[in-house]
Amino acid sequence: MANETAEEVSFPAILVKSNLFSLAWGIGNVLLGISLVRIGASLSFAILSGIGIPLGVIVPMIFKGTGKFQQAADLNSPAGHAILVSTILMLFGVVLVALAGFGRDKMLNKKDGQAGGFLGALIMCVVSGFCSVGPSFAFVYSQEPIRQAMLTRGAKEWPASIAVWAMGMLLGALVNVVYPALLMYRKRSWGVLGESAGEVGLSLIVGLNLFLAFSLWFSGMLLLGSMGGSVGFGIYFAAQILGAQALGIVSGEWRGVHGTPVKQMSAAVAFLVAAAAIMAYASTLA
Repeated sequence: MANETAEEVSFPAILVKSNLFSLAWGIGNVLLGISLVRIGASLSFAILSGIGIPLGVIVPMIFKGTGKFQQAADLNSPAGHAILVSTILMLFGVVLVALAGFGRDKMLNKKDGQAGGFLGALIMCVVSGFCSVGPSFAFVYSQEPIRQAMLTRGAKEWPASIAVWAMGMLLGALVNVVYPALLMYRKRSWGVLGESAGEVGLSLIVGLNLFLAFSLWFSGMLLLGSMGGSVGFGIYFAAQILGAQALGIVSGEWRGVHGTPVKQMSAAVAFLVAAAAIMAYASTLA
């Protein structure tokens, strides 16, 4: 009974903490969406990742998380050294992606005619980069009490993990809903939803994709053990950068580009893949 009381008392603080992290993510998500339109997917994700990766990977090794993440290795350990090497490689990859993006825009003579221009989008990406760690930190620093409460009440492991972000991501989800709703209200464009049934369907698919991504991401963190908070974040972001570049290629951002930018992008992919492999190996050293 005493343990249950302590658990219940701690829940409000846990939920507030996780929702504040998710609120930061929601704000960063909105800013990233604006910058995607202004400077494209490749460059936006590169800048965001260059800031988010060191924070998301290193902070859980300094300030330990909850549950098994409390046993995360220190930076001055074999696992910590491997993590630092992989983080540096990943940042090299991010820099190359950014250089490739600049070279691409220069080659295509891409001009930005929107208010705020490149500098405004750059600032948004920087802020979004700091906010991008929100979901990971919400899970790393809040998951154990919520998971244990679910498990002791008969839930299986996967639903228990889902409950963590279902309860801790409410404010972040609210921001992502309220912002477009305010835009549609201000521009009186609610009717567009009825005229774009296909787009609404795609939005539902994106929502399902996010649900699956978060579920697999957080479950993967737990399966990686004590280093899951750092390694899981790094691998997730490496895959996200690679996916963003693939999106840029499919959407035509790189059509007509050749020479140095393409070589830089190819080298960036190699750095990111190598970094992800080292990071996965680091989890075995803990």
